[in-house]
Amino acid sequence: MAVHRNQTSEITIDTAFLRHVDLGLNSRPKFLSSRYFYDEIGDKLFVKIMNLPEYYLTRAEHEILKEQNNALISALGVRKDTYFELIELGAGDGTKTKELLKPLVAQGFKFDYLPIDISQHALDDLEENLKKEIPNLSVKTQQGDYFGVLESFKNSEHPKVVLFLGSNLGNMEDDEAASFMEQLSDNLTTNDKLFLGLDCIKASDVVLPAYNDSQGVTAAFNLNLLTRINKEFGAEFDIWNFKHAPEYDEQSGIAKSFLVSKKTQKVWIAALDQYISFEQGEKIHTEISRKYDAEILKAILAETAMVIQTKFTDSHNYFADYVVVKK
Repeated sequence: MAVHRNQTSEITIDTAFLRHVDLGLNSRPKFLSSRYFYDEIGDKLFVKIMNLPEYYLTRAEHEILKEQNNALISALGVRKDTYFELIELGAGDGTKTKELLKPLVAQGFKFDYLPIDISQHALDDLEENLKKEIPNLSVKTQQGDYFGVLESFKNSEHPKVVLFLGSNLGNMEDDEAASFMEQLSDNLTTNDKLFLGLDCIKASDVVLPAYNDSQGVTAAFNLNLLTRINKEFGAEFDIWNFKHAPEYDEQSGIAKSFLVSKKTQKVWIAALDQYISFEQGEKIHTEISRKYDAEILKAILAETAMVIQTKFTDSHNYFADYVVVKK
């Protein structure tokens, strides 16, 4: 047996991530959560994905925010004489959000922009960029778990508008999404608004290329998860022994991504002090991307105090942004 150097000794271990790797790779079928895609390299790769010709999601939602921003502001019910908090879950690089922030600032609305993200790197980049592009905007970045941060705003006397763009809700199974929305509802007060971006159910020839682009950026993004495990936990994944494989079912409207082992192999993970075995063709489920229509969203909201108020779509009806209100 080969002797394996402990490559993790000089690295601070993310114990939650390590426990997840242990659970996911020792399960049948194997899985790893897409939330762990986002290290510094993953952040940069995802920005590239959003600008790919095949990745229609960003362009479609950007069109809604750019072309219909005044109608959106009206639907959100914010007033120029009343301060409010504009909170964004998973802000990323803020490209689309700026199409809402700019007219709000230009029209004299009084608010703080509070972007929440698990990645401090992404927040730092966003704050620096916003200072240049919208210097009069009040930005207060919030690093951490969505609900951990939202809890601190729960008893705020100010109206809240929460942005959850990019079809991030679609990265959850339906029961998880319903639980998420219940928690979100519990952290809002009556008449607070949620601006929710969701990808619409559509044909495979539109959806699948968005998750398997011709330049291989999405494949690199998914495979970087294995590289991250190598760096942080002293693992020995050879990424060339795995391939990225997306799937989409038009009837259910659910897209999934997998990393597939190209051969029978064993992979050492030093931080777990164990080998993980893979059969040829064995899959690691890394991501779900649920596509929505209004009926599916209503079902997800059924156990909450939130109801759909307004819906905006892009010119191709690829994407929808919903204004949802807490009753």
